[in-house]
Amino acid sequence: MTPTQIEKLFRQFPEFSIQESIYRAWEMFKDQWLNTLAYSLLVFTIQGVSTYYLGDYALMVSIFLSPPLTAGFFLIANRISRGVDVSFSDFFEGFSFWGILIVTSLVSGILTFFGILALILPGVYLAIAFMFGIPFVLFSGMNFWVSLELSRRLITMNWWKFFGFVIVLVVLNILGFLFFFVGILVTLPVSYFAIYVVFEELTADALAESEVTHAPKS
Repeated sequence: MTPTQIEKLFRQFPEFSIQESIYRAWEMFKDQWLNTLAYSLLVFTIQGVSTYYLGDYALMVSIFLSPPLTAGFFLIANRISRGVDVSFSDFFEGFSFWGILIVTSLVSGILTFFGILALILPGVYLAIAFMFGIPFVLFSGMNFWVSLELSRRLITMNWWKFFGFVIVLVVLNILGFLFFFVGILVTLPVSYFAIYVVFEELTADALAESEVTHAPKS
């Protein structure tokens, strides 16, 4: 992103509809429901197996695998939004961004952890404010620190709305978990799709001509 594009990003107040975002995310899910369900099941299986069999080492697996696996949902949402054909293998394109995604996730996690230690509220603020960190890394071509800072600045402008958005997503996933656990295989990807929908809506103009420097390897 150029300085002009960054300035354009903050020119307008980041307003969005929570209901419309979730509705669009649901439509995305329906468009690729089988692939998305299979991928969600794979993600939960990896996490479950590592937790059960690796014990204390499960955290390391989460650190190195969760960021690219999470990125897969955002990348698929982007493909669906652009009307590009989707195959199951496309969910794994996040591993092409492996290094910078891990650094982004680690830095945001560490800062949030220390924020929680500092009377909890700063950690809650950062947990919400860094929500667009990975999408910015994937679609703006900026480094991890700039991506986190862009996310923080943009979300801070309307932080309470984003806080409400996250609460809705958390409740949605709790309901999915209570529905014989199977429901979360739907609510989790819908949640990530909804985050992408809001990200795309708020950054479309500024990122329209960005050259992504962290492009997937061919």
